[in-house]
Amino acid sequence: MQAEAVLTARPTHAESWRFSVAPCTPAIGAEIDGVNLARLDDTTYRALRQALLKYKVLFFRDQDITPAQHVAAARRFGELEVHPMIPHHPEHPELVVFGRGGDKRGRENLYHSDVSWREVPSMGSMLRCLECPDMGGDTIWVNMVAAYEALPEDMKARIAELQAVHDAMPTFGQSVEGERYDEMRKQYPPMVHPVVRTHPETGEKILYVNEGFTTHFANYARLQPYRIGSDFRMAEMDLMQYLFRQAAAPEYQVRLRWRANTVALWDNRATQHYAVQDYFPAVRHMNRATIIGDRPV
Repeated sequence: MQAEAVLTARPTHAESWRFSVAPCTPAIGAEIDGVNLARLDDTTYRALRQALLKYKVLFFRDQDITPAQHVAAARRFGELEVHPMIPHHPEHPELVVFGRGGDKRGRENLYHSDVSWREVPSMGSMLRCLECPDMGGDTIWVNMVAAYEALPEDMKARIAELQAVHDAMPTFGQSVEGERYDEMRKQYPPMVHPVVRTHPETGEKILYVNEGFTTHFANYARLQPYRIGSDFRMAEMDLMQYLFRQAAAPEYQVRLRWRANTVALWDNRATQHYAVQDYFPAVRHMNRATIIGDRPV
């Protein structure tokens, strides 16, 4: 169900919040009405954080805010990062700029969790649409708590102690070479995170591997029996692909149809997302602020 359609859903005033909430799907997502992100007071911020933990991604329409207001709203949720590999807004380095269309295709059309390759990945992101085509360019979010909960019990036991390697370079290193590549490799080494992380605020278990940045398991050979090397390698790759595929299940997803001045705020710890690249050569311009999180455990 696309978030565009929830405008006909019945809003609820959950937890005595000052704004209305229209859930998008049973699994994930809610459209928020009655909030101006340019004026985010303490009471509204606390309620939005509660809503974010419950719904995983929140959508706000008609947010005609300045870049400075975008940064200020995102900063209410925590310290902001400056992304080292994506172009920034000229006056606000906390805002990364996605400008697709014309002669430039997007490359975000795979399921991923932002900056999972960092030692301390992000808590969340606030993405605002400046310009988009009339059709196409949707974004999909996936509830990875629900994806984990639906796994068979024997699979949960199999992956309980596994760790996985997350690496920026297979994605961001493709456009650089030589000394610049070596510098980036040294500055951003691969990081190891648990395959199943625990949400630091809710205690929920989260399936935490993604096809954008997870390259392989770090300790598979120590935990899984095998006869010969080829058995081990094929079984490891099969398991990783199985876990990747969980994000593609529509039962855990919500899909947003963008309009100018729409803002999406998501919990990056508990979700993955996919930017649909079906609009080339139409233009799609977005600004994103990313909130620093905590080391996965």
